[in-house]
Parts: sequence; C-alpha cells; structure tokens
Amino acid sequence: MKTQNKLYFYVIVSIVLLILLAISALGIGVYDFNGTSPFMVLAKFLQGDPYLELSDKYVIWDVRAARIVMAVFIGSMLAVSGTSLQGLFKNPLATGEAIGLTSGATLLAAVAIVLGGYFKQYLPEMVQFSLTGFSAFIGALLAMMLVYRISTSAGKTNVVMMLLSGVAITSIGFSVTGFLIYLSKDEQLRDLTFWNMGSLAAATWTKNIVLAVVMVVSYLVLLPKGKSLNAMMLGERDAQHLGINVEKLKKQIVIIASLMVGTCVAFSGTIGFVGLIVPYILRLLFKSDYTFILPLSAVLGSILLLIADTISRSIVAPSELPIGILTSLIGGPIFIAILIKFKKSL
Repeated sequence: MKTQNKLYFYVIVSIVLLILLAISALGIGVYDFNGTSPFMVLAKFLQGDPYLELSDKYVIWDVRAARIVMAVFIGSMLAVSGTSLQGLFKNPLATGEAIGLTSGATLLAAVAIVLGGYFKQYLPEMVQFSLTGFSAFIGALLAMMLVYRISTSAGKTNVVMMLLSGVAITSIGFSVTGFLIYLSKDEQLRDLTFWNMGSLAAATWTKNIVLAVVMVVSYLVLLPKGKSLNAMMLGERDAQHLGINVEKLKKQIVIIASLMVGTCVAFSGTIGFVGLIVPYILRLLFKSDYTFILPLSAVLGSILLLIADTISRSIVAPSELPIGILTSLIGGPIFIAILIKFKKSL
C-alpha cells in the first residue's frame, strides 16, 4: 500500500506540472490578441461570447489548444511504447526507432502519400479517409513482426540480432522512402518532408479525438502490465513460473506498440528519441521497477514533447523549427550516454 501511495503521489505531481506547462504554452506565441490576454480569449470562447473575433477564436482554440493537446497525446504514447518495448526485450536501447518501427510506419505512410492516388479509389470510403494513418500502422506492425521473427529463435530473443535487424530495416525503409521522394510531385514532396522532419503544426481536434481513442484503448492493455514486465526482467522461464503468459504478453505489447507508433507517425511524422529519453530518466530514479516507470512515462512523455514543441515554435518565431530535429538533438547525446554506461556489460 505504501508503494501504491508513493506512485499516486508521483503521478499527481507530474500531472499538475503538465497542466501548468500546458497553460503556460497556451500563452506563448507571436499572435497579438489586441492587448487581451490569451487566457481571457479562451475564457470568452468557452463561455460562448458572440463578440469574440473569429481570428482570436481560431488561434487560441484551433491552433494553440489543439496543438498542445496533440503534443500531450503523442508524447505520452511514444514514451509508453518505448518503455514497454524496453521491458519486453530487457534492453534500454529497444525503442521504436532502434528496431525499425518508425521507419516501417514512415515508409508505408510515404507509399500512401505518393502512390495512394493510383489505388485509393478502389478502397472503402472509411479506409480512403484514413489511408495514411492506416498505412503507417500496418508499416509499424510489419516492421515489428519482421524484427521479432529475425531476432527470436527457440522462444528466445537475441538482443544483438534485434538491434542489427532493426538497423537493417531502418536502412531499407529510408532508402525506399528516398526513392519515393525522387518520384514525388511538389505537393507530395512537401508532405513527405513533413513526415521526415516531424511537426505538430497540422494538429486538429479531429486528429486529437482519434489519438485519444487509440491512447485509451492502448493504455487499458499496457499500463496494468508493470508487474508482468518486472517478471520478464528475471527471464522468460522464471516469468512463466510466476504465472505470466509470456507469448500473450509479447503479442499484446508488439501490437499495441505498433498501433501507438503508427498512429503518432501518421499525424506528426517522425519524432525520434522520446521513447528512449523518458524511460532512461525514469530508470535513473526508479531502477527497473515498471510498476512506477510505465505509468509515469505516460505523463513524462507528454511533458517532454510539450516543452520541445513550445521551444520549436518560439525559438525562431515567426518560423518554426521541426520538432523532430529538436528531439533528435536531445536524444542523441542520451543514446551515447546509455552506450557508455553499458559499455562494460556489453
């Protein structure tokens, strides 16, 4: 009970910090509200003030608020997917980027953007509407299945093989994506550039609803898995002796992680290293206790991406620095730090 109370305390403090950061981010931007506070504009909008200017309403609600919510959702899902994959593979380097998930999602999203016009009309209307997102999910799932097949033998996953196969799949994915960029037209090229650099500029409330549904469904499955992932740290055989259905756990994490990464890539493009940075920070604080790391990663991922997005849209205002560049700039040194820390054990 003491441990649970401690977890609740950390989660509540993290959520309060996230709310404060979101409120602060709402007031940051180059748009002038004619001397009025952005928070007053939001209050008038929520009250249904008929005299509120349409431009003020659009900026505060459809641009800033929608973007903040998307940063919260995507940051959370990327962090949880990375944390759960690291727990499954018992390796701090096992993220969506390292094992080819992001590359697979980006590749099929690129196929949908460049070649979708040739076959989109033959697909059901519902699939046509969400073709890019659906393609990204399938790409992430196929990449994960391929990595898992290559790196697993006789029920045991070889970590070195997993990382090497991930590198190979990432290389193939980026090369094919590069070829699609060569074939693309101007409009398609702009869309592909968006995917490769990552951005939350295209945030809408419709996309946020989809993200919210995916996040809730995914978390209902993943967040209670903390004890199971702790058992996996002992080894698959010991986990089975403790009553864990190892194969079922693997399938659930693979599918849900693919769903989350694929959906995030579909709406924001490639935003790297969030799934690496967040678990690393939490592991420094709580060792490898996934009953703490898993739920806290959901909040800390939101905090990290919200801070990064706020910096990216204000550091070179009125222009915008692609958020994928910023997260990679932060994540690269942390990746090197992990390698140095585990150098002796490797």
